[in-house]
Amino acid sequence: VAFYLSGLHAKYPGSEGVLKGWTNDNFLPGDLKSTLKFTYFANILILGYAREGRSVREFLLKNYPDSKITIWDQKVVDGAEKVGDWKEVKNWTDFDLIVKSAGIPLKNLPKKIYPKLTSETQIFFDSCPGEIVGITGTKGKSTTTALIYEVLKAAGKKTVMVGNIGKPALDYLEGIDEETIVVFELSSHQLQTLTKSPHIAVLTNIYPEHLDYYLDFKDYVKAKLNITKFQKKGDFLVYNQENPIKSKASKIPFGKEVTAQSKLLGEHNQYNISAAKKVIDIYGINDEIFNKTVANFKSLEHRMEFVGKFRDIKFYNDSLATIPEATISAIEALGDDLNTIILGGMDRGVDYLPIAKKILVSKIKNLILFPTTGEKIWQLMCELDKSAPGKFMVVKTDRMEEAVRGAYNLTTPGKSVILSCASTSFNLFTDYADRGKQFKDWAVKLGKTA
Repeated sequence: VAFYLSGLHAKYPGSEGVLKGWTNDNFLPGDLKSTLKFTYFANILILGYAREGRSVREFLLKNYPDSKITIWDQKVVDGAEKVGDWKEVKNWTDFDLIVKSAGIPLKNLPKKIYPKLTSETQIFFDSCPGEIVGITGTKGKSTTTALIYEVLKAAGKKTVMVGNIGKPALDYLEGIDEETIVVFELSSHQLQTLTKSPHIAVLTNIYPEHLDYYLDFKDYVKAKLNITKFQKKGDFLVYNQENPIKSKASKIPFGKEVTAQSKLLGEHNQYNISAAKKVIDIYGINDEIFNKTVANFKSLEHRMEFVGKFRDIKFYNDSLATIPEATISAIEALGDDLNTIILGGMDRGVDYLPIAKKILVSKIKNLILFPTTGEKIWQLMCELDKSAPGKFMVVKTDRMEEAVRGAYNLTTPGKSVILSCASTSFNLFTDYADRGKQFKDWAVKLGKTA
């Protein structure tokens, strides 16, 4: 995916300072490595007890068995001491170390505890003996991460893939040595408080997202750019050629110049492949291995995933398209073949005008809309084109079964349906994976009935 920040400064005043080098006094001071290695922590608090929190607890129990571990989480915690919802914590001074899960916004915590904060990602970076390739970006990071990992593996390198795309990083730590290349997908949440950067950093793109989590868009961009902030001479930064970034690392730009045969749909995936190729070139892996691996690489689940052809209609699951730009890329990838789109979800304050404009000039004929942004996008379309109600068939629903049933009823045989919501899922579904799974299940189930 292209790293588009052009035009950013006008829309988000102050963001130009982010690109020209910056200081951030909200981030954690110092290097926590010496603290973790040489200081005994009697009292440790884990904020949040999902995948990362559980992984941290196992790590701490093994490495600091005499420490008292307290857990604050909104849900019931099995097998560990739980005090309550982290929002109710009052006795911050009782703890020597506070491990914050990535899902808890830093802005919601008192600044006085920042010097005590660490994270699962920070502990991993401080403890990992192997070389880390870190990949971030609003979109494209999972595909780019998986491509890099698969090529390294095909070339016979000792490698592991960690982060959002796999198990928590600390679960792999025991099997990592100095010969291991760690391919780490890093979210902005994981990067925000990190005081180290990977040896090779890849930044795919930055678009407005997670605006409910950060102070503002500039704060989100700062978190993303943390992937290169602590790099030094001898490190590498792979970035889009249209957007120069300040860094002490050796800078390697990428575009969409790689023309490897691929099953991946869309121009945006050419950027992902190109970014992966730049990393692979650093390791001196030959083109034959790269090209063969890319040719056999299939799209990841929930990312322009081909579900199947049922009743002469093709179904694509793009549930991870949680911002308008991702859905625009999906529409462009399927082109004239796309007849029906299912979109809409939770409103996090991003600009939906571009997706409204894109649908109006596309060959899409049927809109199946989830609240609340589905209605918002439709209203924008009607404001832009007063004749829109006569051009599109519109179904509004809050149930996936009805959405898929509507897709079967409206879609022209031989054409395609895509779930690409341009929005997050939390108002109707557990997460994007739940949304995508329900879509696939109903596509298959209803496809068996005439």
